[in-house]
Amino acid sequence: MLQFHGVFSVIPTPFFPDGLIDHESLKRGVELFLGAGVDGLTALGVTSETARLNDRERAFVLETVLQQVNGRVPVIAGSSADGTRTCIEYSRTAVSAGASAVMVSPPRMPKLNSEAILRHYRTLAEAVDIPVVIQDYPPVSGFTMEPSLLVRIAREVPNAQTIKLEDPPTPFKTARIMEQSEGLTLRILGGLGGMYLLEELMAGAAGAMTGFAYPEILVKIVRLFRSGETEEAANIFYKYVALMRFEFQEGIGMAIRKEMLHRRGAFAHTTMRAPGAALDATTKKALDRLLDWLKKEGSPWI
Repeated sequence: MLQFHGVFSVIPTPFFPDGLIDHESLKRGVELFLGAGVDGLTALGVTSETARLNDRERAFVLETVLQQVNGRVPVIAGSSADGTRTCIEYSRTAVSAGASAVMVSPPRMPKLNSEAILRHYRTLAEAVDIPVVIQDYPPVSGFTMEPSLLVRIAREVPNAQTIKLEDPPTPFKTARIMEQSEGLTLRILGGLGGMYLLEELMAGAAGAMTGFAYPEILVKIVRLFRSGETEEAANIFYKYVALMRFEFQEGIGMAIRKEMLHRRGAFAHTTMRAPGAALDATTKKALDRLLDWLKKEGSPWI
C-alpha cells in the first residue's frame, strides 16, 4: 500500500518562450527532484499551472513525468475539476496512465456545502480504485473545510485517508484533525512552500507536498525529525525558512520557483504562461542577496 509520508514534490510545468511545453526541461526537473531523495512526485498540481493546460497537454505532462520516473517513486496526479463527472474522467485517465493516487480539491460551485463535498469525494472514490488525496487549499476551492469535515470524509471514504493541508494556520489545523482521527490511518502533508514544515511535523503531519525548488532541504528536515533528531531538524529549518518564505510570495511565487530551477540547471527557461507574472529586477536582486548569504553561511545545497 502506498505510504503517504516524507516529501512529495510538486513538479512545475516548464515552457519555452513561445508558451509550448518544454519536454526536456520537464524530464530534467523530474531528475532534480528524484536526485534530492524525495519520496514521491505530484504532477498537475496548482503550481504546475494546470489551469493553463488543455486536456491534451495535461495528458502529455503526466505521461512524461510517469515515463521519466519509471516506477522509482509513486506519482500523484492532480485531477480536480468543478464537475464530479469531469473529475472522474481526469482521475480515470490518471489511473490508466499509471498514477499511484489522485489529488482533488472540492469543486468550485455556488453555495457549496459539506454534504455536497462529501458526496463529491464518495462518488469519485467509488469510480476509481486508487487512493484519493484531499487538497485543502481554500484559495483554489473557495471553500474552507473544517477539521470535522475532513475527518468525516476520511471515515466515510476509505481510500481518502490523506490530506494535503494548506489552510493556515496549518499547525493548528493539523493538530485539530489528528485529535479527531482516532481509529483512522489518516495522513497529513503540509504545503505552502514548506514555510511551516517544522511546526506541522510537531503537530502530527507525516511530511510535505510542495514544489519548493530545493527539495533536498525538506527531505533532510523530515528525515531528521522522524529519526528523533528534532533539534538538528529545527536548526536546518530555521536557517532556510527565509528562502521558503521568499519563494512563496503571493502572485510571483511560481516565477521565483522557476527562476531557481533555471539557476539549478533543470529548466531552460523561466517562462510563465499568461497571465503569469515575470520577475522584475528588484526581486531578482533580493533573491541574489538571499542565496549569496546562504552560500556564505556554508550551505551544502545552495
